[in-house]
Amino acid sequence: MSAYVDQHRDRFGVEPICATLGVSASAYYQRATGARSARVVEDERLLAVIRETHAENYFAYGYRRMWKALVRAGELASRCRVQRLMVANGDPGREAAREAVADDHARSGGAACDGSRQAGLHGGAPEPLVGGRFHVSAVLGGRRVLQLRD
Repeated sequence: MSAYVDQHRDRFGVEPICATLGVSASAYYQRATGARSARVVEDERLLAVIRETHAENYFAYGYRRMWKALVRAGELASRCRVQRLMVANGDPGREAAREAVADDHARSGGAACDGSRQAGLHGGAPEPLVGGRFHVSAVLGGRRVLQLRD
């Protein structure tokens, strides 16, 4: 876009070309000057802090725990911003590939595998999750880890 505007700016002007193409004239001028936006500068600074904190925590934190660690360290960044930076720079975090855990599901009184509510309807303990769309993939510390079947 910038090259096209540069070629035709003498004939038509920058603003009419940008309006016709549906792009921002101010963005064209900013690209032409080479000035970086405040967001890019702040993202680079925050990314350096994220990388340092991530290394201090043995690269084990996903974006949610990383965000909490940054807040504890005094960095006021939104969780979605931390997630965006981590995903864009090659670390999707453990939460992106998180699996459902049977104990968490039973504690929450959630719905059964097929979407209907079984837990709590008949009183007493919730019924175990059997069949449906989940299967047990591992046992970690006495907790069954469930995965969603395709």
